[in-house]
Amino acid sequence: MQQAAARLLGEHDFSAFRAAECQAKSPVKTMTQATVRQFGNMIVFDFEASAFLHHMVRNLVGTLVHIGKGAQAVDWVDELLGMKDRKLAAPTFSPDGLYFRGPVYEAQWDLPDPADDFLDGILI
Repeated sequence: MQQAAARLLGEHDFSAFRAAECQAKSPVKTMTQATVRQFGNMIVFDFEASAFLHHMVRNLVGTLVHIGKGAQAVDWVDELLGMKDRKLAAPTFSPDGLYFRGPVYEAQWDLPDPADDFLDGILI
């Protein structure tokens, strides 16, 4: 899953991972972090991007889990990004267990980090 997540880094058209009701003007976003870590029986997905589309994270997680189960190869992510068709990707992952840790702001705004990496303290 980590290898597949790494393929999401950079600027891409994430149309394959947006909900049908998404109202964003552009599906092009820049993913700056996409990591997968395991802590016991928990899997932690961390995503940072310039912005996110409606259900984008749930759709990305669904696809990465599908790959992790061996249902598709790692390079399937590249195919989905290229085809830009939501119907070809894995099902939308359930929101249960997915948590928004908080926004990350550029240093120029001099705002505090609300996330404070709370998972690192809980899961170590």
